Amino acid sequence: MKLSDLLCVRRGVTAVIGGGGKTTLLSALGRELAGGGSRVLLCTTTKIFPFPDLPLAVSKADLDQLGQRHRLLSAGTPLLGTGKLTAPDLPMAALAKRFDYVLVEADGSAGRPLKAHAPHEPVVPPQANQVICVVGLTGLGQPIAAAAHRPELYARLAGVGVDETVTPEIAARVLNGESFGWRYFLNQADTPELMEQARTLAALLNGLAAAGSLRKGVYETC
Repeated sequence: MKLSDLLCVRRGVTAVIGGGGKTTLLSALGRELAGGGSRVLLCTTTKIFPFPDLPLAVSKADLDQLGQRHRLLSAGTPLLGTGKLTAPDLPMAALAKRFDYVLVEADGSAGRPLKAHAPHEPVVPPQANQVICVVGLTGLGQPIAAAAHRPELYARLAGVGVDETVTPEIAARVLNGESFGWRYFLNQADTPELMEQARTLAALLNGLAAAGSLRKGVYETC
């Protein structure tokens, strides 16, 4: 089954949040959907590094020109001196009218596989019809202090200390405490052991989940 089918990605705006593979998931979904003939845009509501292998639109004129030649492209506003992009100039509603799918990275995780969300996060556009939360399975078995972005908040939500080792039960406690109907993709299941932990975690979540390895291109529903 296709990854977009496993995650039930619908036409319109989809926000992707969490840690452990958001940008990779956007790329994988974008290529799959564009390969099926759809017009797809990748962008952010926060800050991301550019997609190195995709055309980048930084203005309405760019979107018009590149959209005529490419089914898959990215858009954003360069942040001077950072090498990163922030949200495109065009409103999300206008982007949704131009593309079949708009896939939006809606928070940051500082490179950590797990994260807890501060009150101002995630920055989900109001036009989004779905939120997919990515969970990096390599965070399991590590201390919260090493595995989680905003570790103190993560530990508080889990009801443990920051030196506690993350288990599927602890991860589920945090995800269920934060969730507002999210769908989950449990990434980095690169070994049979991690896939088994993914199944354990999925069974504890108050929401639908798929698991797999974006690196290997192997997925399953849980």
